[in-house]
Amino acid sequence: MLILRQRLTREEADTFGLVLLSSGIAHQVLQGRGGWELWVAEDATEQAEALLQTYLKENRDTQTLPEPASTPQPKTWSGVWGAFGLLAWHMILVMRYDVDGFYRIYGASASHIVNGEWYRCATALMLHADSIHLLANLAGLAVFATAVCSVSGWGMGWLLTLAAGISGNLVNAYAYGYGHRSIGASTAVFGALGLLSAYQFLKKVKMPGSRFQIWLPLGAGLALLAFLGASAHTDIMAHLFGF
Repeated sequence: MLILRQRLTREEADTFGLVLLSSGIAHQVLQGRGGWELWVAEDATEQAEALLQTYLKENRDTQTLPEPASTPQPKTWSGVWGAFGLLAWHMILVMRYDVDGFYRIYGASASHIVNGEWYRCATALMLHADSIHLLANLAGLAVFATAVCSVSGWGMGWLLTLAAGISGNLVNAYAYGYGHRSIGASTAVFGALGLLSAYQFLKKVKMPGSRFQIWLPLGAGLALLAFLGASAHTDIMAHLFGF
């Protein structure tokens, strides 16, 4: 008999042995110095080798492979610092300026946005009705924006989060058309939540496993959206479009 494979793990040796046994090829599985060895009769080596090559080719795509190592992102507190910046702006605005005037000029008025004042989609993110409204969005940014920046870097993370908030306000304004006003960073907060859900969704799509599992991140994100963004006196549609 001749050695067909050597330095195998016990699991590999047993698997190859079953493949040969299913075709009636006599073989032996023995433990050698560097691992397990697969022995076959000299006149059956070509047939056995062809059989194992066919088996490996057919099962290559179904084997679960480890995820490639990714470059770890450094820890960041970017969302927390962004929240502090928003708090500082709100305090300056309340103490030094006409708040109602800012709301009229820079709030997300659907009629003004539809008529071309698109800058309101961005400036409205910086305005808040009261302390409770502000604190809720500060907490949301500290958690969700920090998470986004952790996986994408702080520059790209904030760019994506703000883009989600701005585009959410824009779509919301065109959905209402007229007679609707909104302010607050919550559209960007739920945009960050949507980014995290999409990131986990795409990550699971690339992994082998149950097709059901890939929908779990989106389901969890929508559940958080419903739980956190659908309370009374909130702009539910803006939250949804941000997400």
